[in-house]
Amino acid sequence: MHLQHWWTIQIYQWRGQGLTINSGRKQMPQPISVTVVKPGDTVTLACLFTKDEAGLLNWYKMKFGFMVQTVAAGSFDKVILVEQFDNSRFTITKEGYLNFLIIRNVSKEDEATYFCQVGTPYTLKITNGTIVAVNGKNLVYVKQRPEAQSVQAGGSVKLQCSLLSKSKENREQCPGEHSVYWFRAAAGEAHPAVIYTQSHRSEEEEKRSCVYNLSKTIHNSSDAGTYYCAVLTCGQILFGEGTTVLGWSTPILRGIQPGSKNK
Repeated sequence: MHLQHWWTIQIYQWRGQGLTINSGRKQMPQPISVTVVKPGDTVTLACLFTKDEAGLLNWYKMKFGFMVQTVAAGSFDKVILVEQFDNSRFTITKEGYLNFLIIRNVSKEDEATYFCQVGTPYTLKITNGTIVAVNGKNLVYVKQRPEAQSVQAGGSVKLQCSLLSKSKENREQCPGEHSVYWFRAAAGEAHPAVIYTQSHRSEEEEKRSCVYNLSKTIHNSSDAGTYYCAVLTCGQILFGEGTTVLGWSTPILRGIQPGSKNK
């Protein structure tokens, strides 16, 4: 299954599972963040809600290629981990109107999209989604350049995604084509939007890397955000750490004519 299809399936699976109950009011889409970690790290996922939403609270996990799993369920006062996740690695805590799902000693099995669901029985809604990407100790890894860049409106930014090898003995890390996905995560969007896919491969002189480039025109501030690349290879997805792109406009000076002097 391709990453692009994954995003689409997630939306329809959540709707089809009846996990969202509309209250008749128009709901604004919420962004999904991306957290890239290493095996053994600790991840803290936050679920923010208001006083009016302080009723039921559930945590869900959607692993790549699988159906939704319930991680924890309960109320604002007490959220209980389900049996599969009721162990020392998973902890639920709260602080005010924040509920936290803490995952310790993460592994590749924990790689998934996590959501929390809050509200009363009649106004439940999905909120605070986070993609947890676990980059294991592989012989290959993804490197993105640059880490950040500011671009004037109308200008373009060149994003680079490299699949690099840590092994000097096994130099050939690009035996076949890899699927590369570029997507952008920004506030106000329901999920990271896949903006481009690539399968072309170009090898470095020493054949120790595959390099993919994407030139993106920044039309206005809505094109700003964090751009990620993900490489699908050998049955796994390797994530880059993202490039933060900031868009800005040139201010318009009014009331000053060329050649005029201030009096």
